[in-house]
Amino acid sequence: MTNMSFTPLDRPVWHSLTGRQAALATGDARALRFRPDVNLFGDAADDSPEALAALAALIPEEGTLGLIGAGPAVPLPGTTVVSERWINQMVATRLHRAARAIEIVRLGDGDAPEMLALATLTAPGPFFAATHLQGGYVGVRRGGRLVAMAGERMKVPGFSEISAVCTHPDFRGQGFARVLMEAVIAPLIAGGEGVFLHSYPDNPAVALYRALGFETRREMTYTVIARA
Repeated sequence: MTNMSFTPLDRPVWHSLTGRQAALATGDARALRFRPDVNLFGDAADDSPEALAALAALIPEEGTLGLIGAGPAVPLPGTTVVSERWINQMVATRLHRAARAIEIVRLGDGDAPEMLALATLTAPGPFFAATHLQGGYVGVRRGGRLVAMAGERMKVPGFSEISAVCTHPDFRGQGFARVLMEAVIAPLIAGGEGVFLHSYPDNPAVALYRALGFETRREMTYTVIARA
């Protein structure tokens, strides 16, 4: 178990939206969320009735809002819980490199439709039309087709989150996930940052994360809510 004192990691959504990813935020000082086309996560400034009501107001009429925190989510007025699960927050400050050489490509706006299609097929986690704007996306192409990718999601002081690691079912077992994760992580570590990710405890990929140097920091709660 690593040091439990990384307090920004206890509230990764809030520290991302009030810091390096403020340009992707919508809301005000009471509550913020990522733009709905970027991802579903939001957080309130505190547990006051005013802040919780402001956060509830950021839920789209036909959409959802995701909450990630160090404890159970505080109920929001006029909402219902769609799902709630414990997840493990894992961190790494050193990278154990072992991947074989595979050609990777940088991904950007022009690749967004393919990225969304791959994420929709493989379901690595919430992914929307503009999720790639959170940065750092790389991929593997075969025959011109995007078959694997990985990138960054939230950015808190001193740490960047690794996310959307996925491979098309027809191309699994070729080591693409490790190659791509190393490609995303290496420059972050070299620049003095740590990296983190969130994973369900029963995710088979946990073995890969540990091999890369990740350790479980603490349990977090991932809650999805909608309007009642």
